[in-house]
Amino acid sequence: MSWWDRVRRDHILLLAALPGVALLLTFHYLPWLGNVIAFKDYQPYVGIVDSPWSGLANFRIIVSGDPAFLNALANTLIITLLQVLVVFPAPIALALLLDSLMSQRLRRVVQSVLYLPHFLSWVIVVAIFMQLLGDGGLLNRFLLDHDLGTVSIVSNPEAFFALVTGQVLWKDAGWATILFLAALSRIDGTLYEASAVDGASRWRQLWHITLPGLRGLIVLLLILRLGDALTVGFEQIVLQQPAVGVDASEVLDTYVYNNGILAGDWGVSAAVGLVKGLVGLLLVLGANRLAHRFGAQGVYRR
Repeated sequence: MSWWDRVRRDHILLLAALPGVALLLTFHYLPWLGNVIAFKDYQPYVGIVDSPWSGLANFRIIVSGDPAFLNALANTLIITLLQVLVVFPAPIALALLLDSLMSQRLRRVVQSVLYLPHFLSWVIVVAIFMQLLGDGGLLNRFLLDHDLGTVSIVSNPEAFFALVTGQVLWKDAGWATILFLAALSRIDGTLYEASAVDGASRWRQLWHITLPGLRGLIVLLLILRLGDALTVGFEQIVLQQPAVGVDASEVLDTYVYNNGILAGDWGVSAAVGLVKGLVGLLLVLGANRLAHRFGAQGVYRR
């Protein structure tokens, strides 16, 4: 069947997809053209076309060792590492735990409770944590009522990394569990029966049957996570930045916002954002090639 025949056959589906394609082009691909200001001394009142070219001058801040940029980069890498080591494995553990529950009704109830926070905006999530762990929150009120003193969590810069990691874990771990539960349901149950006949323990079944069955999904999600390795939640962090200060909470996304939107240094902010996107692309390509070498499909086939 020729290309034109396939178009004629699926023309209704193609027409239905046009609004989504137009939305994607308008808000995701056309804004890429604005990255040209990374190579210009951009002034909003002059415009992109008439702003003078500055070459690679805006990229010098990345290699010149600017303290503010290095601090934002270090905070970004620390939060990313914590999320990969703590947040990423959590849905796998939750899926394995829920899959072991014998009662289908209990499993559905627990699953619903776990993924409910995913539908809350970061404004609500941060407000909940403020009400619970803030200086005047529920926890400190309980401690004061029992003459135990108070603890500073939300406004403590030293606890910021643990705080944002816990918030991401509470908000999104339950939602990602759905994917792993779906993958677990596709594993052939006769494999467990055969291994049980051979005397395999639950741990050996987990290691030799369950985890290999989840390997493709784990690799895929890990590659996609690496693509966002330098993106650690702008809304979540910018909402809490006034409480802990810029030094403790500045990441690359808030650095772009604070220096571009607020301070007006548009060219440098665009340069940092462009480099961040290119690094994410390289991480995805590298991780995908590594996945192919280990026999996994990855994001796309070779």
